Amino acid sequence: MKSNDYLLVDGYNIIFAWKELKKLAEDNLEAAKTRLINQLCNYQGTKKMNLILVFDAYKVEGGKGSVTREGDIYVVYTKEAETADQYIEKTTHELKKNYNVTVATSDGLEQVIIMSQGALRMSAKDLEIEVNANDKAIAEKIHEYKPVKNNMLIDNLDSEAACFLEQLRLKR
Repeated sequence: MKSNDYLLVDGYNIIFAWKELKKLAEDNLEAAKTRLINQLCNYQGTKKMNLILVFDAYKVEGGKGSVTREGDIYVVYTKEAETADQYIEKTTHELKKNYNVTVATSDGLEQVIIMSQGALRMSAKDLEIEVNANDKAIAEKIHEYKPVKNNMLIDNLDSEAACFLEQLRLKR
């Protein structure tokens, strides 16, 4: 991906700021994380920016941290004794030298720190609004394409072409 834009997302901050994900996390945190990953994959797919989703794993004893790729986004679990905030600050500092960076979090202190490094901030609410609008646009686009009926050619043509073929069939 050759984009000059990066969006870094504080995973748990977003999960516990979005009503739907927070409710899901009360029953199953892994399901909430999976839902967020899926939504951000869709969002990234239409926005075409580089997206890094960061989850704290700083309390995982002996945790070495990890970076995996889910679709076209990177999912990061921090190493032992490293918070998502620390990872985001360090990564923002490095990326900001060559790229446009936005950080999605509602952590006020984190917003101040990343803005002092020249990055933009996006609140959890703003990200939720954008992701929901994106999901709605995708659903509308899918709805525009009518389903195939009986897999007949005529069912998938515009009305003018269908009329022409019907006239030809009737030999008029």
